[in-house]
Amino acid sequence: MMSEMNERAMSVTDWLITLIVTAIPLVGFIMLFVWGFGSDAPTSKQNWAKAMLVMYAIGIVLAVLFYGTIIGIVLASGDY
Repeated sequence: MMSEMNERAMSVTDWLITLIVTAIPLVGFIMLFVWGFGSDAPTSKQNWAKAMLVMYAIGIVLAVLFYGTIIGIVLASGDY
């Protein structure tokens, strides 16, 4: 019965609620873990949540590289 529930299609309303919840700063990030690695979310929502977590990780790595490069350039110029 649980696998049947996980395979159900999500409606537009379900997706709207999902997007609104993920827009809440800390709650949305935590909910991505709950939906991605919990057992009661539909498979499409689980896959979407895992993909969003990967995108967040990529964004954090790129931001660290970008700001690290900028800070390195500023410090190397000696004009601070």
